[in-house]
Order: sequence, then C-alpha cells, then structure tokens
Amino acid sequence: MRERILLADDNTSLLTALKRLLNLSYTVVSTVRTGADVLEAARVLQPDVIVIDVRLPDINGLVVCRQVTAAVPHARVVVLTAVDDPVVEQRAFEAGAAAFVLKYRAGDDLIPAIERALATRMPAP
Repeated sequence: MRERILLADDNTSLLTALKRLLNLSYTVVSTVRTGADVLEAARVLQPDVIVIDVRLPDINGLVVCRQVTAAVPHARVVVLTAVDDPVVEQRAFEAGAAAFVLKYRAGDDLIPAIERALATRMPAP
C-alpha cells in the first residue's frame, strides 16, 4: 500500500507542483492552505506524513507541527520552508518534525526527507 501524504502550504502553485511530484511515489490524500485545515485533515484522513510550510496564514507551521504530532502521533511531519535559518530548523525538530526541507531544494530533498520520516514512524492505530 502506498503511503498517504497530506500537503500544507498557502501557495497554490507550489501545492500543485508538490502534489504532482509526490503522487508518483505516494498518495496525496489532500492539499490544504491553513493550519486549522491541517489539524482537521490530519485527524480525519490519518496520513502517514504531513508536509507543512512554516508560514501558514492563520497559525505558524511550527505550532501546527507540535499540535498535529500530539493529535496524530503515528504521522510524521516534514517541515518545508523558504526560511534558511538554523534556528528555525532547530525549532522545527523541537516541535516534533521528523525532517526539515528548504523549498528551493524540494525537488531534490523532499522525497528523501519523506523516506527518512517514514522510517521513524510508529504503526497507525
């Protein structure tokens, strides 16, 4: 069975491109644009991996990361951001992220990051 991915970013064009890339290897179960939608979709869809942008319009992606890892503990979070800052990366891991990817490197780094994240997951309930 193909792993299920939830994508969250406020950039519709990026979501479309990421969905096209990831659907080659995984099943993208939903694309959402807000932190509130991430939390709802994660609870309902129970994805294996959630790719979250740091800058969402309603809730900071790192706050969402912390909330979603508590609400859906078997899911792994990959933080995707344009912010190339080691402090942001450290905070992402402190919030529960399994991987951190810079947007400009997503084409090369996102799938390997997802694979690393999947290797650390717990079984779904």
